[in-house]
Amino acid sequence: MGNDVLITKDLRGQYRASFGTIYAVDGISLKVRKGEILGLVGESGCGKSTFLRLLTGVVDPPLYYESGEVIIVGKNGKQYSIYRMQSEELRREVAGKLISYVPQSTFDALNPCQRIRDFIADMLREHTGKKYSSDDIHKMLRDHLSMLGLNENVLDKYPHELSGGMKQRTVVAISTYLKPAILLLDEPTSALDVSSQRRLIELLINLHRKKTIETMIISSHDITVLRQMCDRIAVMYAGKLVELGDTENIIYEPLHPYTKGLINSFLPLEADIRYKKLTGIPGRPPELTSRITHCRFYPRCPYAMEVCKLKEPPILENESNRFVACWLYEEGER
Repeated sequence: MGNDVLITKDLRGQYRASFGTIYAVDGISLKVRKGEILGLVGESGCGKSTFLRLLTGVVDPPLYYESGEVIIVGKNGKQYSIYRMQSEELRREVAGKLISYVPQSTFDALNPCQRIRDFIADMLREHTGKKYSSDDIHKMLRDHLSMLGLNENVLDKYPHELSGGMKQRTVVAISTYLKPAILLLDEPTSALDVSSQRRLIELLINLHRKKTIETMIISSHDITVLRQMCDRIAVMYAGKLVELGDTENIIYEPLHPYTKGLINSFLPLEADIRYKKLTGIPGRPPELTSRITHCRFYPRCPYAMEVCKLKEPPILENESNRFVACWLYEEGER
């Protein structure tokens, strides 16, 4: 395991409904290092949110866990294979303590009929079996909220009384109170204005620097957001991982044709921004209603070869610890 705190092995999850099956996450193997911030990037519908939800071990219809493994390494070195655990054990030993999840919509995270303090009291009772009064919650959360730039009076409010940015920071405060080993954040800045985005990014970086949360996985469709925060970036396309590498390598030396197209579709942060021409990626992602056995990107790829139409490329690692799933880098298949 080395310095890895989370490992997935051929993880698969699917949505089942009356219209059929969607193979949303179709075999992802990934290792997340202790102390890093890992970014997940890809266009809408690529499977980022589904992947994060599968990492928690708590999935609800129409999403179903199909196969594969998720292993979390606790602070004492103990390994938890979450899909081999009973739901009660998962809730007691892992959820909130080892791994915590901040959903894309804060409305999905908070109970609109409860004050924030009562929601937190219920959450803590689930973990400890103890009851907490309003005064208890104020005493316990006061310092933690202050560290995150929040006044304790948010505890007395209902979710609808908070602004979007305040609500997001409150959810982050609740999710980090038990100091989980890993924090998952699904598109945390997508519904915020620019100033609220900046405050949230600064908050997350501060949590990481103070080691309140050592390891984070953050998904976004905006690679410029991830560039400001992440040590490494994993690129997803059509339910698969297509590239993984250090952030600056992904930005300046992308390997996969999809990553190159993604980078070229965003404005850079550098001063020469006005000289860059934005280019889109032609075509559209494949339908995931059936198993795909060839390269998922080849209909849109300017470098497509015959082998791309026949076989799905494996994940290849080069000497600089870069991972890419593309036949362009497989010597025997050129």
